[in-house]
Amino acid sequence: MSDLLEEEELISALKKCPEWEIEKKYITRSFEFEEFMDGIDFVNNVGEIAEEAQHHPDITIKHTKVTLKLTTHDVGGVTDLDIELAQRVDNLVD
Repeated sequence: MSDLLEEEELISALKKCPEWEIEKKYITRSFEFEEFMDGIDFVNNVGEIAEEAQHHPDITIKHTKVTLKLTTHDVGGVTDLDIELAQRVDNLVD
């Protein structure tokens, strides 16, 4: 299991995925899509990489906006697992 990142470590790690923001014990990012189904396709792709990593985000879908929240529930905050998944998600869209 990964260790909880201290605030300084988290700020440094987020340089690898600068679109993500710290929100309490999560990192979060929202994505806007042209069409509802584009967002659904994105969520399905995120689901595949999350399942492969055995690390699952909280996902909110509001019409064409998808918001992901990543945390490692077992340790109560953000770990390297979350940063790695954030980078993989970024690779889907960037």
